[in-house]
Amino acid sequence: MSQAVSSPLYAAIDLGSNSFHMLVVRHIDGSVQTMAKIKRKVRLAAGLDAHNALSLEAMQRGWDCLSLFAERLQDIPKENIRIVGTATLRTATNVDVFLAKANQILGHKIEVICGEEEAATIYRGVAHTSGGSGRRLVVDIGGASTELIIGEGFEAKALTSLKMGCVTWLEHHFKDRQLTATNFNNAIQAAKQTLEPILEQYTQLGWDVCVGASGTVQALQEIMLAQGMDEVITHSKLKRLQKQAMLADHLEELDIEGLTLERALVFPSGLSILIAIFELLEIESMTLAGGALREGLVYEMVDELKQDDIRARTIASVQTRYQMDVAYAQQVADMAAKLLSDCQPDWIAEPHAGVLLETAAQLHEIGLTIDFKKGGEHSAYLLQNLDLPGYTRAQKHLLGELTRRYREQLTSLPEQHALSSTSAKRVLRLLRLAVLLTHRRNSDLEPHITISSNDDKITLTLKAAWLKANPLTAAELEIEANRQSDIGWPLSIVEY
Repeated sequence: MSQAVSSPLYAAIDLGSNSFHMLVVRHIDGSVQTMAKIKRKVRLAAGLDAHNALSLEAMQRGWDCLSLFAERLQDIPKENIRIVGTATLRTATNVDVFLAKANQILGHKIEVICGEEEAATIYRGVAHTSGGSGRRLVVDIGGASTELIIGEGFEAKALTSLKMGCVTWLEHHFKDRQLTATNFNNAIQAAKQTLEPILEQYTQLGWDVCVGASGTVQALQEIMLAQGMDEVITHSKLKRLQKQAMLADHLEELDIEGLTLERALVFPSGLSILIAIFELLEIESMTLAGGALREGLVYEMVDELKQDDIRARTIASVQTRYQMDVAYAQQVADMAAKLLSDCQPDWIAEPHAGVLLETAAQLHEIGLTIDFKKGGEHSAYLLQNLDLPGYTRAQKHLLGELTRRYREQLTSLPEQHALSSTSAKRVLRLLRLAVLLTHRRNSDLEPHITISSNDDKITLTLKAAWLKANPLTAAELEIEANRQSDIGWPLSIVEY
């Protein structure tokens, strides 16, 4: 009996200035599946002295961490491994001492990459894991460097690596561990001075969306969610968190809901840098990217993951993994798109709404792979918990709530932050109608239909002869009209 061949494993290790990270993935069904994430706080940058020499203690912390990583690397083909060092290893005058022993421990060569290559790899990681069209500004605040990139699709148009990070700013501006207005102002002003040389180039290039790809931004988002805010980072929220931080006199007393103990030490310095970036570049809002440096290294190694539409690749991967009926999913998506296009142009004005309607249509049956009776519940659980490159946390949450309600029982959507409540409700209504009108799973049997929308009122017009020939669909449309109307969403079925 032949043995099944398992999918190949890939590993990316990032020797950062604050933490060392290891990501292990396998390539399966046109996507990557995370198998392990290992992180150790090494604080390498804190070990640099006035002459930029790494202390033996800091090097030992790094070597101890790499001894743990080495065990996992033994199971992965050498050609599927990338290990890179970043800002602190670029700066350290005695880096050769660290690398000689580190290479020996790992049995694999570490590449110390320049700032521009780090920025380019971060951008690749963001481009492969974050959806959206248009030009994007990417901000990654590391331990000893901050990368800013402007790009479109997979092409970076501006790459910059600046010598400031949450560990170095901690040592420079919060060395006394005091959380005073003076320390914060000094840290913010110093960051602005560091950013000044790139200001003109970046503002001239411009961008449509801004994403953060660092531990600092992730920590901020987790704090905001823990405090009942949405996932979008704004300047006013950053200033609110600065005020919360200043309620504590010393760093060691910092107690902010949602802030982890291990992140607390570098939180004020990272926050200061981000406030400076927001103010100087006049950023309105920022969301968290799906990946960064490690993901960029992985996607670089997997030849099959061509540069294409991230969301389309995610949908195709999920459909393959869960053995979904792809032809029918496309039929529902086409019907949903038709219904949406026939509505008034501004009935659903938000640009992401159409994308989320299409995704929900393509994936609404995912829960049926587990069980029919609770298919909607299973769909919601899977979509809210699967890794879906190209979709934010809030978008995954809404996709789950939409597919939970794609058939039969209809309830109002809970609070969510991906779309306005009006747009989300209207997307759900169109999804339910698209599923109902295609239930025979053959596009040749679909009715000729027109739809009109006026505020929250929808009117569907179908041929009387078709309704007579399809009595089950006619009955279900009548039930659906009652369901939607009963919760205050008027729906009328008209025959001609």
